[in-house]
Amino acid sequence: MSSLSDLELSRRGLLAAGAASAVVAVGPEAAAQESDTMTPGLPPMPVSFEVNGKVRQLSLDTRTTLLDALREHLHLTGTKKGCDHGQCGACTVLVDGVRINSCLSLAVMHEGDRITTIEGLGTPDRLHPMQAAFVKHDGYQCGYCTPGQICSAVAVLDEIKRGVPSHVSARLTDRPRVTNAEMRERMSGNICRCGAYSNIAEAMAEVAGGKA
Repeated sequence: MSSLSDLELSRRGLLAAGAASAVVAVGPEAAAQESDTMTPGLPPMPVSFEVNGKVRQLSLDTRTTLLDALREHLHLTGTKKGCDHGQCGACTVLVDGVRINSCLSLAVMHEGDRITTIEGLGTPDRLHPMQAAFVKHDGYQCGYCTPGQICSAVAVLDEIKRGVPSHVSARLTDRPRVTNAEMRERMSGNICRCGAYSNIAEAMAEVAGGKA
């Protein structure tokens, strides 16, 4: 008569036995056939766009995001990869003057577009007014979100100037003004884990030419 120990199976032994039986049931030939039927990767696609004033031509996997094209292929690492889900704004760049989350956009969608990253806004010896204002008002702490914050801030002031309404606009026909509420609403998609929001608003207000 079998003892209780002979009938007991450890969890590891049970999993090993199940895996072995699966291999026997499928067999090497069936496994090879299944592998052969997998869809092969698509060939790379050429794409050409202007980045910071220079025409750049790349051959990319069609699944490559604009963010990865900028960082991994063009080595413009100022644009940061934060959440990679379009929720933090660290990857914000300007495309034809409009801000987008580059992690949510495929590079091949931007054929012929004009793209501006933080590197294209200014240089250490010739800062963009928004960059200089961020420095003056301590609009950053760790700095990781700062490139996206600055690109977004530049676009926000342009949106207000062009009369683009926001969620805090009382009426769609009202021309928006540079107010603290207006700027905070428009910048809400850019997350600063360090909490430098009031300093960022002060920097933007200075660039806009008034106090909010």
